[in-house]
Amino acid sequence: MSGVQNITISEDDGDQRIDRWLRKLYPHLTQGRIEKMCRKGELRVDGGRVKSNSRIEAGQTVRIPPMGEEAVKPAPKFDRKITRSDVEMIQSCVVWKDEHIIALNKPSGLPSQGGSGQGDRHVDALAEALMFGYKDKPKLVHRLDKDTSGLLLLARTDRVARRLSEALRHRNVRKIYWAAVAGVPSPRAGSIKYGLMKAPGRGRGGEGEKMVCVHPAKLDEHEGAKRAHTDFFTIDLAGSRIAWVAMTPITGRTHQLRAHIAELGHPIIGDGKYGGSSTENLGDGWGAGVGGELSKRLHLHARMISFEHPITKEIITLQAPLPPHMQETWDFFGWDVKYPPIDPFVTEDE
Repeated sequence: MSGVQNITISEDDGDQRIDRWLRKLYPHLTQGRIEKMCRKGELRVDGGRVKSNSRIEAGQTVRIPPMGEEAVKPAPKFDRKITRSDVEMIQSCVVWKDEHIIALNKPSGLPSQGGSGQGDRHVDALAEALMFGYKDKPKLVHRLDKDTSGLLLLARTDRVARRLSEALRHRNVRKIYWAAVAGVPSPRAGSIKYGLMKAPGRGRGGEGEKMVCVHPAKLDEHEGAKRAHTDFFTIDLAGSRIAWVAMTPITGRTHQLRAHIAELGHPIIGDGKYGGSSTENLGDGWGAGVGGELSKRLHLHARMISFEHPITKEIITLQAPLPPHMQETWDFFGWDVKYPPIDPFVTEDE
């Protein structure tokens, strides 16, 4: 690799910054070295000078100057210290995959990513066991809370990851969550449009992070408050004590569903952070604990996701079975998972 290289950008590598593309080729290459190559005109695209943040597209040709030691240093290896049981566990979570995307039914209790207090056992780390013969580890394109189960998408390439992330950002991905909540919402369906802001003093690394609801009319009075919108629909109920609710996040804020439904006085069963662990709770008096034989774990599940495939343009609609602790609750109350439509918010006229 001592001479000049001319590399044509592939479809999978298009639509990204040239510095990020170059560092994937040469993981030990520093940002300072890339900036210097750009300033001196050594790094070029289709013969023209570029900046480090210039974007490259499929079909363009990148001229790379002689790299010296950067070309021969080995790329860092994956940390493959994953137990056999974890490999089997994460692979058993796959509900759908093709050469571009993997969809998991994430278990409750498994973090999506590492972070303060999360340790090194999380989906992002275990994704090395989901390569299935491909050269790159699949990449998370969104997250679920640690205790929320359900559908989670990973992309096999940067190109697909960018397109899925853009679809999520522009609200072109439909997500339906199921929850068991304390009490019965009244009205049975509606929209929650309280803004959300971080509560102060919730831990050094955000491990105790909690969101506070802000009335829409007072958003401008609170620095850091962001607009948020959740639609909800009550599918079934058991007397006045507990209800099966579907929710769809129109925006995507931290803890949005949990904070919004708790603000109505109907926290999700098992949600000690937003509903307390007993029956004494703010709102209309319901708490996140219902006692008896029901599990005290969080009853929130990402049940359905629907999106346009970024490559094939096909509409992909996936559903994930309930986790065991929620299925036991559904069985206890005689709730049939086959009863509601895939998207209860869509009427027949639509």
